[in-house]
Amino acid sequence: MARPSPERLRAALDAQLTELGRTGDPPAARLEDALVDAVLTAYDSGLEPVRPAARLAVKVLLDRLAADFPGRSVEVRVPPYAAVQCVEGPRHTRGTPPNVIETDPRTWIMLATGRLGWTEARDHISASGERADLSSRLPVRPY
Repeated sequence: MARPSPERLRAALDAQLTELGRTGDPPAARLEDALVDAVLTAYDSGLEPVRPAARLAVKVLLDRLAADFPGRSVEVRVPPYAAVQCVEGPRHTRGTPPNVIETDPRTWIMLATGRLGWTEARDHISASGERADLSSRLPVRPY
């Protein structure tokens, strides 16, 4: 999965901050972290994040998972935004992978940032396969 460009991250962050009624530059954090924080703020405020911000937050957090746990034995899907393969083990090459995790964007963002535990989120996760448990791999850095 291609990393989002700084311009796309900035545009999504600005759109989310505008929706939250915030102006000015975010703290001097990385754009990716500032974007995830803005999406979390929207959820904390009872709002749905703007679509481009939610999409890029999902991608950023999936990228971190895949970077921290490289491999191709588990596929994590967050429709409609993105999917990655991760975790070392038997490599999958075609068809439906034997280890698949699928969840909605909000649940993924909350899991990946540690706001929600794997057990608490089980009703919002479809997981199949013996490796389809990410509880020991979440939250992703730096959350």
